[in-house]
Amino acid sequence: MRKAFAALAIMGMTAGVAPPAQAQSPAPAPTSAASFPAWAYPWVPDFKVAPADDVPRHVPDSDQSFTIAQERNLFFVPDWHPEDHPPMPDVVAHGRMPDVRACGSCHRAAGTGGPENASLAGLPAAYIIQQIEDYKSGARKFAGPQRSPSVVMTAIAKASNEDEIKSAAAYFASLKPKANIKVIETDTVPVTQIARVFYMQVKDGGTEPIGERIIETPVDAVQFEHRDTRSQFIAYVPKGSIARGEALAKTGGAGVTTPCITCHGPDLRGVAAIPGIAGRSPSYLVRQLYDFQQHARAGTAGAQMLPVVEKLSHDDMMSLAAYAASLTP
Repeated sequence: MRKAFAALAIMGMTAGVAPPAQAQSPAPAPTSAASFPAWAYPWVPDFKVAPADDVPRHVPDSDQSFTIAQERNLFFVPDWHPEDHPPMPDVVAHGRMPDVRACGSCHRAAGTGGPENASLAGLPAAYIIQQIEDYKSGARKFAGPQRSPSVVMTAIAKASNEDEIKSAAAYFASLKPKANIKVIETDTVPVTQIARVFYMQVKDGGTEPIGERIIETPVDAVQFEHRDTRSQFIAYVPKGSIARGEALAKTGGAGVTTPCITCHGPDLRGVAAIPGIAGRSPSYLVRQLYDFQQHARAGTAGAQMLPVVEKLSHDDMMSLAAYAASLTP
């Protein structure tokens, strides 16, 4: 376990972990379906990071090298695989000081994002633009704790101009979403720790009951912290979740909800300006369902989604997210 934390402490990224004395606090305990889903909003704000260094780092299948100092710079994007995407517009690659961080620094050069935020690859440009406008106006807020991805995203949106928003939206909409999440149904999961805003497995930490939660972790936490767009993830979900989610998505569950396929398409890959939800982070999806239900997302999408989510239990949300995440994007 010490080796795992040491590797991330040396990196000290924006999604880094506390040193062992602080980071050994366990992940949130399994929650009741009737309570706030704290597991979906991982947040350890008082983490500490090691000083940045200028030692070149590498990731698999890339001839590029970047330092931790570069990777921490939110006005710079470590582009490990430039062959995977077209040239990034300036707002994606560099942003604009002092408030418009480079979009790709958090959402990655190929728009893959991570469990802590959103994958933007392949989302309709009109949808992306509307979400930025909702952040600007305050129509899109957050029901959970004010985690750094939420706070930073709101600040960036408010500081961005029309040309920057349109340029970023067009770029991310042009990208092909990647299948990078393996969904596993299980009764037990590896013991995990919160690495500020996402979960990582504790080496030799054993297992624990999954309870009423989804645990989503990078396969290689250090590779993910390097912002490698080819990072892979595992999402552990309760047994039976995928089948329950499929039934809800296709039938609505006898009045529990509106079938997801009605708007998002039969394969949940989206229709016109309606975003695809297939293959997306289940942690992110649960946060959005809960935010809609709590009226935190009150924009155009919120008005459309509120009748859909108002009767959903947390078990329903987990099942829908598990099913959607298991599909090919």
